[in-house]
Amino acid sequence: MGSDAAQTVKGAKGGRAVGRKDALVIGAASVGTVFEWYDFYLYGSLATYITKHFFSGVNETTGYIFALLAFAAGFAVRPFGALVFGRLGDLWGRKNTFLITMLLMGLSTFTVGLLPSYAAIGIAAPIALVIMRLVQGLALGGEYGGAATYVAEHAPPGRRGFYTSFIQVTATFGLFLSLVVILLTRKATGADAFEAFGWRIPFLISVLLLGVSLWIRLQLSESPSFQKMVDEGKGSKKPLADSFANWGNLKIVLLALVGLTAGQAVVWYTGQFYALFFLEKMLKVDGGTTNLLVAVALLIGTPFFVIFGWLSDKIGRKPIIMLGCILAALTYFPLFKTLTTAANPQLAAAVASAPVTVVADPADCSFQFDPVGKTVFNRSCDLAKSYLAKAGVTYSNQAAPAGSVAQVKIGQATIASFPGQTLDKAAFKARKTAWEKELGAALKTAGYPTKADDALINKPLVVAVLAILVLYVTMVYGPIAAMLVELFPTNIRYTSMSLPYHIGNGWFGGFLPTTAFAMVAATGNIYYGLWYPIVVAAVTAVVGVLFLKETKDVDIEA
Repeated sequence: MGSDAAQTVKGAKGGRAVGRKDALVIGAASVGTVFEWYDFYLYGSLATYITKHFFSGVNETTGYIFALLAFAAGFAVRPFGALVFGRLGDLWGRKNTFLITMLLMGLSTFTVGLLPSYAAIGIAAPIALVIMRLVQGLALGGEYGGAATYVAEHAPPGRRGFYTSFIQVTATFGLFLSLVVILLTRKATGADAFEAFGWRIPFLISVLLLGVSLWIRLQLSESPSFQKMVDEGKGSKKPLADSFANWGNLKIVLLALVGLTAGQAVVWYTGQFYALFFLEKMLKVDGGTTNLLVAVALLIGTPFFVIFGWLSDKIGRKPIIMLGCILAALTYFPLFKTLTTAANPQLAAAVASAPVTVVADPADCSFQFDPVGKTVFNRSCDLAKSYLAKAGVTYSNQAAPAGSVAQVKIGQATIASFPGQTLDKAAFKARKTAWEKELGAALKTAGYPTKADDALINKPLVVAVLAILVLYVTMVYGPIAAMLVELFPTNIRYTSMSLPYHIGNGWFGGFLPTTAFAMVAATGNIYYGLWYPIVVAAVTAVVGVLFLKETKDVDIEA
């Protein structure tokens, strides 16, 4: 199906057992990929601290959106990394290419740990940070395709799902490893020291992992499928043109993107990253507690990557991946509402008993994103929404007559805002301080907590919900490497599979935290951002079910 030459392997149901050579191949490819994901996800896990050190020149909401955008910048360039390194992988070989990507990833991550803060060098700090994120993204764009292709081309027929599932584990294990290192560092330094300088330590120690990973990968030889292709003189001299200027192959690339990787990506990032952001940012759970709960859920769910990879060799890749997308789309809203009740029951009770409404003239409300940090959001609506967003309070919007001053209704209580644009700087500051104190007191009286009470968190239920989210991740992600490899021929496989994977995961998935948080900030509804992954997963399920064929019995060397 990936090309006219692709044929079905008859009777390829069993396959030989995993030998020592196979274990070395899987282990070496996986350990390097774990390291690269560790590097990449350190940033996401430490976004709150990075906001304070690199984006302190703008208001808090803008700073957090900027921090997420810098995180997303690494994802934005992943398709370009896929093109550059995918082409090199089809020309030079799988092994040499993913050695280069690993080196780039490791050095850029180490550099992040050394960068001066905004307070030290001003705007140059976030610019340097974004540059390092771009280098990381380019490197990761070439890594996954190389590792997945390398392992799949070593796997015997009927075992590709099982073999490549270990590559799928690496992304989750990389995230898990980053969380563990952060927790240990935080415990060793203390919360204050960690916020001041300790957050840099996980970035700096990554250079040790780089050395170990490079040494292990240097022990590998080239993929047998690639070497055979080279020996027979059947390699592509122009893999980019053969991949994307040929409609027969381009059609498969587009189907792989819309009907496979886009939905897989949003399920992946919702289950493992947006859940973390949601707990810490929306529900005000302590960062250390959040990391610990997510880490436990990852430990519970991780074996299912291999289970679903193995199962896909038996019943097919497509039904497992599509079912994961469908379940995610149907259950995200109830799962995240359960997460709220379990993680911050005081907040859930307050929302139920004293819902908050901002009553304002729509013309008085701005989209509070200020890239240069110079705008003062001082109109009555902006003041109300800015405070509520910063406090993590969900609210609904109600239009008021033109020219009226905004009001915040908290249950039966009403707190009037004030038109700050009519006051001078000193008077505005004093009035704002007094008004925020009044609004904060009203929220407290209504039962809204400033942060989640650790003693009241239903930790088993939180872990259970998080584990279900991770289970969906394993369903969509465990079999996907094998399916992508099976869609394309050997001479353009690295290039062809890398692009849809990294557009899906780099753009649809990578921009999910930023997009979802912006949707929440714009509407005031902490659940509104879930519409993004739900719609994308649903579209993937429809396209995949209707137009993608099963690939598990394709002969990838034909």
